[in-house]
Amino acid sequence: MPGKVFVNRTLNLKKIRYIGVDMDHTLVRYNSENFERLSHTTMIDKLVKRGYPETLRKLTFDYNFAIRGLVIDRKMGNLLKLNRYTAIRASYHGLKPLDFKTHQKLYKSTYIDLSNTDYLAVDTSFSISLANLIGQIVELKDTDTANKYPEYVQIADDVLDALDEAHRDGSLKDEVKKNLDHYIIKDPGLVANLEKFRRHGKKIFVLTNSDYHYTKLLLDYAVQPFLKEYKSWADLFEFVITFASKPKYFYENQKYLRVNPADGSMTNMEGKLTPGIYQGGNAKKFTADLDLNGDDILYIGDHIYGDILRLKKDCNWRTAMVIEELDTEVDNNRKAEPINVEIETLMKKKEPLEDELTEIMTRKIEKVGELNEAQIETLQKSISEIDAQISSHIKKQQALYNGNWGQLMRAGNEESYFAYQLDRYACVYMEKLADLLELSPRTYFRAPRRPLAHEIY
Repeated sequence: MPGKVFVNRTLNLKKIRYIGVDMDHTLVRYNSENFERLSHTTMIDKLVKRGYPETLRKLTFDYNFAIRGLVIDRKMGNLLKLNRYTAIRASYHGLKPLDFKTHQKLYKSTYIDLSNTDYLAVDTSFSISLANLIGQIVELKDTDTANKYPEYVQIADDVLDALDEAHRDGSLKDEVKKNLDHYIIKDPGLVANLEKFRRHGKKIFVLTNSDYHYTKLLLDYAVQPFLKEYKSWADLFEFVITFASKPKYFYENQKYLRVNPADGSMTNMEGKLTPGIYQGGNAKKFTADLDLNGDDILYIGDHIYGDILRLKKDCNWRTAMVIEELDTEVDNNRKAEPINVEIETLMKKKEPLEDELTEIMTRKIEKVGELNEAQIETLQKSISEIDAQISSHIKKQQALYNGNWGQLMRAGNEESYFAYQLDRYACVYMEKLADLLELSPRTYFRAPRRPLAHEIY
């Protein structure tokens, strides 16, 4: 059964000439829990070598501690979940939720400015281990009196630096190479559908931040064995652009280098782009040399900032986002629907009581007419009883989702900031690339009509 593609803005695949795909977590799927556990262990090794206590080696990775879309407060050592307006709707310090009084003292009605370097976004699948380890070390700083730890801001910076180093120096990739089956998911159907899109005249290109040798390793493993109509992945893809330094690729004028697929050596590229394998480069030259408009290209990635947001702002390509957690989120939404109906029923029962109490209390303050104190007490009691029932249902509902943070796409009744960014910058979104490619290359995605507040009054 084909997967579901969710539509934010109208998109006509028939009119798309070039389809670009990110590699990691998009074209090539990872077993994210296995990879993030490796990242967690690797970061700990690097931190201990830098002088952190050996106690870190006892830490156990918890894949479910954090979710994508959270924000790390570097100064406070806190993990935050924001709504669409960047107001904080949930907060943790270390591994424990902040109680209401502490939260109010620290943040009050703060709206987070994400351009402020005090805050670090957890916005990719590669960030789950980062958030987990920062939370764990903050917890140790507060409780492990036998050892000394840096200030919170330094902990966040050190963990991030350890993760960046692990990606740069091959620590992670070397382990992936040793056990590809453990970390990489093969999908023969995806490859068949890539060939289907080529039959319909679509040009497909890969745009990745990974280096050529790692890109070749993964494409040899996850694409090459399943090709039927092409001799190699280098023939399937019109362009393979490695080490692209996204999001800089979308707004800077980096030079293209041509890559020799035989040995990975590089030479300066002169003249216009022609099909092949490259390193670096920039989107402006890509579209100019191929005589493309932004609407001619659909780019699909998994990173809200690096793949979607800056691209949409700077190049106006059409965008699609892969969110691997979406399948679980949608399944849990279905399970929660009966509970949501109960909550809605109780709210409809409560609202007229609140309106009545508001009217009575207004008359009391304005000293208009006679007051019935017993009626006020009865209304307050009834409202409290309904609130208790609603609270019980909300707990049941939230238990279906992440135990710490609830839904990925919501912060209480409001959209989460992650959902807001997704809605604003991605034309369509899906759990995996295969969900899109299983459809016809002539599919027309129609954006749903969204009612405004006054239209549902």
